[in-house]
Amino acid sequence: MPRILVIEDEANIALGLQDDLTLEGYQVEVAGDGEAGSRLAQEGQFDLIILDIMLPKKDGFQICRELRRSGVTTPVLLLTAKTQEAEKVLGLDLGADDYVTKPFSPLELRARFKALLRRSQNQAVDVFRFGDCEVHFQKFEVCRSGVPVNLTPIEFKLLSALIRNRGKVLSRDQLLELVWGADTFITDRVVDTHITNLRKKIEPTSGHPHYIINVRGVGYRFDDLC
Repeated sequence: MPRILVIEDEANIALGLQDDLTLEGYQVEVAGDGEAGSRLAQEGQFDLIILDIMLPKKDGFQICRELRRSGVTTPVLLLTAKTQEAEKVLGLDLGADDYVTKPFSPLELRARFKALLRRSQNQAVDVFRFGDCEVHFQKFEVCRSGVPVNLTPIEFKLLSALIRNRGKVLSRDQLLELVWGADTFITDRVVDTHITNLRKKIEPTSGHPHYIINVRGVGYRFDDLC
């Protein structure tokens, strides 16, 4: 039975989520502030974290940062009352996997967290190796010649998306949806910028990439046949 942690300080929302998720057959724990939520998220074995941004004691952005830095890879679905695009992008940059804006539809929320659970369950391979690099999916870590590489959460998610679809060309729009989430309105150039930064960290020669290949006019493909 999947375990879900809800970190939400509004009692009516937290109780509603707990009741709905329990009826769906999930085990649910609730934390009413950021400090308790962060502690539970790091100590417990959860399959999904539903996280409000505006919390007492510690906000959702801080919690995301702490979880990813400590190696917790549990999918995080943000709940936010903020409508500014920059706030949503910041949450994704810090390691959140998706977001829903309040007031939210229970049907939309259910569809979102089920998609995250499916995606997480499909990521069964823990370690992937190419060249002198090792990608540890569960640890949220990349090592090169045994030395950890300092990837941002977005860079790690971008590399993971390319590896999961290796040999297949992914358009910039597909990468935006896979990495930043649906309905995130940022430009294609953001993808190109992150690809450039990622190549500098994992390619033997970033100017002549062996692994992350640009298919002109289409998108990017990960090759590991070198």
